Amino acid sequence: MTMGAEDIPLSILYEDSDLLVVNKPPGMVIHPGAGHTEHTLVNALLSHCRGSLSGIGGFERPGIVHRLDKDTSGCIIVAKNDFTHELLSKQFQSRDIKKVYRALVHGRIDQPKFSINLPIGRHPHHRQKMAILESGRPALTDVIVVEKFTHFSHVECWLHSGRTHQIRVHLTSKGHALLGDKVYGRARGQTGALETQRQMLHAMVLGFKHPRSEKWIEFTAPLPEDFLKTLSKLK
Repeated sequence: MTMGAEDIPLSILYEDSDLLVVNKPPGMVIHPGAGHTEHTLVNALLSHCRGSLSGIGGFERPGIVHRLDKDTSGCIIVAKNDFTHELLSKQFQSRDIKKVYRALVHGRIDQPKFSINLPIGRHPHHRQKMAILESGRPALTDVIVVEKFTHFSHVECWLHSGRTHQIRVHLTSKGHALLGDKVYGRARGQTGALETQRQMLHAMVLGFKHPRSEKWIEFTAPLPEDFLKTLSKLK
């Protein structure tokens, strides 16, 4: 697979000689792969960083320390060198990264906050999906209700682990699938004004210790336009 630099505009929340934090738009794939060979975040980074990206992720994933789903928007860290990549990866592994998401979900949630502590593993029959499994890896999500409506809720999710599709699987297990989630969600209630093009999930806050200065830094990606439009329709 050829990797090409593409002059794609990026919303950069922070940048220095070691790393950058990007506010990824919904619909952008992180790196090239099957079905997505161009117009990815990596293609944009190759142009913006002019080759100054860590090589730990290999040829297809230069600079990529962690990932967001294609349809999830918000904060993502990119490492410009291997030193930064290694130390950031350790912070993710030790759960020292602050990760706060916003989501719009089905169902009115009346309790102000709750936690979901259920193990997640690969779905036994659908290999592209994750599921709640006793044999899965531990996963903990704290949920705070930001606003509630007649049939939907706006929630904030604090991640204490980094399992694939964690928020989507956890909230679906409690009967609160994300609005627009075509994999874990449901079609009921998603017609007319509430129909969305993606799951309403946004990585809003990302905090971590800078690998070189060792100072805590934190960034907030504002809610994207499609999220705000959907939210306004619920009010």
